[in-house]
Amino acid sequence: MPQAPDLCLIVAGDPRQLTGGYVYDARIVAALEARGWQVEVVGLAGRFPDPDARARDALETALAAQPDDRRVVIDGLAMGGLPEVVAAHATRLDLTALVHHPLADETGLDEATRVRLLDSEARALAAVARVISTSGFTARRLRDFGIAAAKVVEPGVEPASLAPSALDLEDSRRPQRLLCVATVTPRKGHDLLVEALAGLDGTRWTCDCIGGLDRDPAHVERVAASIAEHGLTEQFRLLGEREPQALDAAYRDADLFVLPSHYEGYGMVVTEALARGLPVVTTTGGALRHTLPEEAGLAVPPGDVEALRDELRRWLDDAGLRRRLRRGAIAARAQQADWQAAGDAFAAALGGPSQ
Repeated sequence: MPQAPDLCLIVAGDPRQLTGGYVYDARIVAALEARGWQVEVVGLAGRFPDPDARARDALETALAAQPDDRRVVIDGLAMGGLPEVVAAHATRLDLTALVHHPLADETGLDEATRVRLLDSEARALAAVARVISTSGFTARRLRDFGIAAAKVVEPGVEPASLAPSALDLEDSRRPQRLLCVATVTPRKGHDLLVEALAGLDGTRWTCDCIGGLDRDPAHVERVAASIAEHGLTEQFRLLGEREPQALDAAYRDADLFVLPSHYEGYGMVVTEALARGLPVVTTTGGALRHTLPEEAGLAVPPGDVEALRDELRRWLDDAGLRRRLRRGAIAARAQQADWQAAGDAFAAALGGPSQ
């Protein structure tokens, strides 16, 4: 007879998605399984985080299927809009909320939606036995929701070889190769990156953007139109999602990683870039001011196109700066923890495996 799972993880939509939150969830599951845990992963149908009836039914069905006292972790994207469903099962299940960043902090929400999500997520979080967040910044932010003691389990990093550029093996005769890895949504700031790069000599750089193009098609169209209007279609490419092997090749070929986000609950792609020895230009939005070590990159206020352009210009113009930041990125790489360490911390936050 098969062993009953030690843990059920519930996520919104397909668990195989390649965005940061889903990658975090999958890596934690793999690390727990390496410890001998049996983990069931359930992906919910429906619309999230502002749920429709299908989403409500999916979460209700998933929770109702769990036996009494089962340890269940619900990703915040799947639970924040459905506090009544969470509360209905809170007394018979051992529920944990996993919060990457508060739903109401997403860029571009109208005020009514933001207020509704603030209220619903606060009520959902109040119903669970414990809360795990992916950064100290998010844990502090959750105090505004009445959660005084969220446990913090930061992402790990998959070991990777240094990019050739990290070893100062750059060819001054070619453009600098910039890489941005982020789903194309308003919060990620691709539109700002286009404007910043449009003010620089287009013969000196290229920029490949890897990340989903299906989350906000209207925003993708606006970004693509801006690229065309500035005459940057040869230099600035929206490539969509890439499988891990192709993504790794993109990191390996890059000179600089750029993430112009308005807000991040952690910013896993920053640490993934540092794992290759790539310096980073990003913002101070949300947890990013803490995720990027000062010596490994440059940070600007979120939404400040001129500041972003100035720092990118510094990178292009100053070979000494490039060498210094590469040394800083390599030093930061040496301090990174792997995903098994993150999984061990997650198990400890849950209290260890069921007996």
